[in-house]
Amino acid sequence: MLTSSRTPAGEWPPANSQAHESDGDAPSAAFPLRETPFCAVTRWILGIAYALHPQRIGSLPHLTLLTARDLMRGGTRLPDQNRTWDYPDTFGGVVRDLTPESYLEGLRRGFFPWAHCGPLKWWTRAKRMVLSFDNLHISRRLLRHLKSGKYTVTFDTAFDRVVAQCGAPRAYNWHTLTWLTPSYMRLFSVLNRQGHAHSFEVWNGQGELVGGGFGVATGRIFVGESMFSLEPDTSKIGCAVLYAHLEKWGFELVDARDFTPVLEKMGFREIPRAKYEAMLEAHGHEPAPAGAWSADGSVTADVYGTPLTPH
Repeated sequence: MLTSSRTPAGEWPPANSQAHESDGDAPSAAFPLRETPFCAVTRWILGIAYALHPQRIGSLPHLTLLTARDLMRGGTRLPDQNRTWDYPDTFGGVVRDLTPESYLEGLRRGFFPWAHCGPLKWWTRAKRMVLSFDNLHISRRLLRHLKSGKYTVTFDTAFDRVVAQCGAPRAYNWHTLTWLTPSYMRLFSVLNRQGHAHSFEVWNGQGELVGGGFGVATGRIFVGESMFSLEPDTSKIGCAVLYAHLEKWGFELVDARDFTPVLEKMGFREIPRAKYEAMLEAHGHEPAPAGAWSADGSVTADVYGTPLTPH
């Protein structure tokens, strides 16, 4: 049961919050409180370009019609697993009144809210890219990085900084398209303070944050949201440490949602939606480690031969 109070109306949490990371359930000022007009216009332009890609443009008329119909009905508070559309793939409706409670319940049903532009929409997938830990593969190159002693990995020590960096433009790609708007960042910040969302941080020898990522635990299933690297392979280093801990803590799998070649090389595999929903039913309500997570050097020492955490 979530303990934070709900805002009576409007955006959640309040956009005028000025809190810092130490203020309990309040979001921190590590990320922008509002999106600038320039960023909003840029996101809309890039979002429209994304939707007009030849692989996606065919579903755009259907999505526009379904979105308009659902908006006329007032939107969808919680998605229904038995009420999705095949075209566009597993669209579940327009998000109405997104809160930490509705976000978590959507995850337990296999859905997530997402949109580059326009109203947030509920989505699931016909196939999910997931990792069972017995399939995890660590490349020799990554193992060398893990054993190099150059990096320290921590959990939940700089959550808001990690989320802000995940949503920031990439130095190698000025037109990076992000779904992490300030209101979405605030939602994840509150979920972190409630013990549901968690981050990993990768620090170099100078104490600089050079990699990280975050996700949400729903029972014994960890749903990855986003990650970043400022030095080669630092996000992979953080993932490897996180996965070792998740396995020790009794998690069943990691959900990365969509196929990528990098994920496939690490051992992720696609499974049908029905199988994923069955695993959510079986493990999505089990207790997970409560509160802020801490990286244990003995776990990575046993698995990789190096602690990778502060002594």
